[in-house]
Amino acid sequence: MKRILLSLALFLPLCLQAQPGFTNIGAMEHHEIGLTVGVSNYYGDLQPKLFPGYGYQPMAGIVYKYFMSPHVGLRFGASYTNLSAADSLSSIPINQARNLSFATHLFEFHGAVEINFLPIEVMRHKATPYIFGGIAAFYYDPYALDPNGNKIFLRPLSTEGEGLPMYPERKQYSLVNMAFPFGGGFKFFIGKTIMLTTEIGFRYTNTDYLDDVSKSYVNLDTLQAYKGKLAKQMSYRGNSLKSWDGNNPNYGFQRGDTKSNDWYWYGNLTVTIFFRAFGNPKEYLKTKCPGFFR
Repeated sequence: MKRILLSLALFLPLCLQAQPGFTNIGAMEHHEIGLTVGVSNYYGDLQPKLFPGYGYQPMAGIVYKYFMSPHVGLRFGASYTNLSAADSLSSIPINQARNLSFATHLFEFHGAVEINFLPIEVMRHKATPYIFGGIAAFYYDPYALDPNGNKIFLRPLSTEGEGLPMYPERKQYSLVNMAFPFGGGFKFFIGKTIMLTTEIGFRYTNTDYLDDVSKSYVNLDTLQAYKGKLAKQMSYRGNSLKSWDGNNPNYGFQRGDTKSNDWYWYGNLTVTIFFRAFGNPKEYLKTKCPGFFR
């Protein structure tokens, strides 16, 4: 992942220098404002497939783009979605026996650089593929259902011993984290004022606790002593299965995969309004709809 981000950082200055007439910014800049809708999914300890056959959730958001040239621009957006996964849906027997699950609401704010392969303009190229890369902040709060169907937020329970004095290396995770969005898509004009975009964007996060699963089990009796019976119950849920062998996992037994952080991604359709003269809508409408200003 670090190699990908470094490559994008090195590639961007070359793209900026390669644009003909890039210094004549005022003649080529434009703005876009619009809405985006699509689907999201999650990739992590409870879902080891990037494109599974289940778990897709709706997402929606708003986006603003400022292009300094027909090739290069900045974008800012806010979005909302849900993420969820469950071991009960896994095809891996050891994960089925673990029997964990999670869901979360997720709010994201992102900023990125967007690069068009072709210099898309109303009077020039009307379609182009593109790529983007940037940084995001997101809020989440994982929860699961207890055996009685009650919604239980997992972070306060310290299911892997986070924040307990006997596990000083396990710090309590934050509910606000960073992600590194990157991806690409295809955009094209509809008429002279509407831009339609199809896109897939991946988010590599800086946390492995998006699903409240990361490391190994702690001593469940110790967890109960500090956080209560519910914490023990939600930390290990394999004992609720009919196939349970009667044994609880020992301290240090693997619960999650510590090798990589969690991901989420969007596949979305975006509709934006193309503004040549943002901040002066009357002049813009005179250009596009002169009949209204005669």
